[in-house]
Amino acid sequence: MDKEEPLTQKNNFEIFWNDFDQHYSLFTIRDIDWNKLYETYRSQVNDNISDEELWNILSNLIAHLDDSHTVLYDGNGNSYRSGYALNEQSTTEISEDLIIKKYLDFITRIPSEDNLSYGKIKGKNIGYIYLGTMDGQNPSIINEVINELNDYSAIILDVRQNTGGDDRYSARIAQVFSDGAHFIYTVQTRNGIDHDDFDKKKEYHTYSNKESSFLKPVIVLTDRKTISAGEIFLLHMKSFEHVVQIGDTTAGDFSTTSNMRFLPNAWHYKYSIQKILLPNGESLDGIGHIPDVYIKNTESDIRSSNDKVLEKAIQYLFDESQID
Repeated sequence: MDKEEPLTQKNNFEIFWNDFDQHYSLFTIRDIDWNKLYETYRSQVNDNISDEELWNILSNLIAHLDDSHTVLYDGNGNSYRSGYALNEQSTTEISEDLIIKKYLDFITRIPSEDNLSYGKIKGKNIGYIYLGTMDGQNPSIINEVINELNDYSAIILDVRQNTGGDDRYSARIAQVFSDGAHFIYTVQTRNGIDHDDFDKKKEYHTYSNKESSFLKPVIVLTDRKTISAGEIFLLHMKSFEHVVQIGDTTAGDFSTTSNMRFLPNAWHYKYSIQKILLPNGESLDGIGHIPDVYIKNTESDIRSSNDKVLEKAIQYLFDESQID
């Protein structure tokens, strides 16, 4: 039988800090001196501080990671997500109702998928796809969607507010736009006590679609809440020559997360356990996908019924002579 851990504030802090020290994957990538942070925050902890004080200390500690895959939960509905402020702000910078009412001739929702729909840009020979998550029962249905949109001169693929999900789902959706095989990234999982201990690299590639691909111009719209498997999707899409990214920089949080971890006081948490590298060895964690054309909406734009990001994508297709 395992020895029960002491239920003290000091012990909760020590377990929390040491667990990250032994398993968190991005200290080097994000240039974090974890030992120095220990010195800063451990001195604030004694067994007489309140739970609220300990919560603030642990939250402030992981805030330095700026990694929204790192989350602390108290078990009563409260949570702190590191590096989430800009992600949260972006929720006011897009409106589904506005897009449907002002910019689309029609919208068709796919019932089997969590947040997949398609339509046509009003008065233009341009298809529109909205993909809000990388989860669903049947990602292969994207073939049917592309068949419906295949006669259009271009597609605007909107992954703003995409909350991530399954990297395999991302790859399957991207496959219908593939222009061939590309080596796009590697994945390694942390497997040792040193911050740079990782297993062998596993390579990931794009592949040609078994059926016909849509190789006409594609604009992918992004914002700060395009995250995780949504960003893996961009690794696929941006390897294709006919794809352009327009919008805001993505979240910069690529890694798979740990299983839920627990403290003696019943608080629980999770964190990043992998590093994902480009073929040149660089990482986009903490950086995100920088768009080819940078533009973002403000809350005021949306209140004024203007989606400037979507409008820029439409304008770009004509200004760059991508379509007639």
